[in-house]
Amino acid sequence: MSKFYSNGKLLLTGEYFVLEGAKALAIPTKFGQDLVVTPIEESQLIWNSFTEEGACWLEAIFDLPKLRLVSATFNSDKEGGNDKIAENLREILVQVKKLNASFLNSKKGFLVKTNLTFPQNWGLGTSSTLINNISNWAKINPYQLLETTFGGSGYDIACAQNNTPILYTKNRVNPFVEKVKFNPSFKENLYFVYLNKKQNSREGIQRFKQLKGNLTSEINQISSLTDEFLTCKNLNDFEKIVIAHEEIVSKTIHLKTIQDELFSDYFGQTKSLGAWGGDFILATGNEATPNYFKQKGFEIVIPYKKMEL
Repeated sequence: MSKFYSNGKLLLTGEYFVLEGAKALAIPTKFGQDLVVTPIEESQLIWNSFTEEGACWLEAIFDLPKLRLVSATFNSDKEGGNDKIAENLREILVQVKKLNASFLNSKKGFLVKTNLTFPQNWGLGTSSTLINNISNWAKINPYQLLETTFGGSGYDIACAQNNTPILYTKNRVNPFVEKVKFNPSFKENLYFVYLNKKQNSREGIQRFKQLKGNLTSEINQISSLTDEFLTCKNLNDFEKIVIAHEEIVSKTIHLKTIQDELFSDYFGQTKSLGAWGGDFILATGNEATPNYFKQKGFEIVIPYKKMEL
């Protein structure tokens, strides 16, 4: 039996612009996903995926070595009615075999179980943790696999692999990843708030690509703000950096900031993380922060220290 584990992720700075080479700050989370592989005698790949509550949301059986899908059952409600989950998994495995021809090429097969430690709709990296775990199992470059499957900047793969905050700069399948410390004196004033819906990052990326023009100046500004974000010494200055970052992204993608959209009466500052419009946001505040957001209907408010790895 072999077991692989990957960390979840949150992108603190550089959303959208990280795709164009801006420096971004990201953190791995306490939450993640494992993948457990057990050899079996049958020439099949039997795949079971479980939620954080232990419920099986995907069962799929593939014949080996051709990866013909024999059967599949899944909880479509969890995936918004998507009936192509097993086919998507098969396509990932096909791409893996292109990168490692010996993968799943034996006469015997495997029982695979994946286990999330966070709700699927939180947007902490269900796909990226899967890609990284499969890549570790198959001994291939996860950034290559990501490029041929889901796409994206790859910062989430870097978080999956690292146990500290990172500075990330995209460079196709060989990105620049620097381990850093992010331990501001005001960390107790930082919270993550879930916006009650999962955002489709691929749709957000597509919108960004359609709207962006020449972003050389903005990329440099975002990279500089990332450095300031990392080294900021007090909460007041930190909130100014958040505002500046939000304004740049807002102007580029032609969307209101989350503060203007939902929390204009909030006493602290809020910042979108990743694709705008869903998943988690970062909020500065104090002991009154959880109550404020819960009164607004946002029940999941997690102190920074309970989210960071």
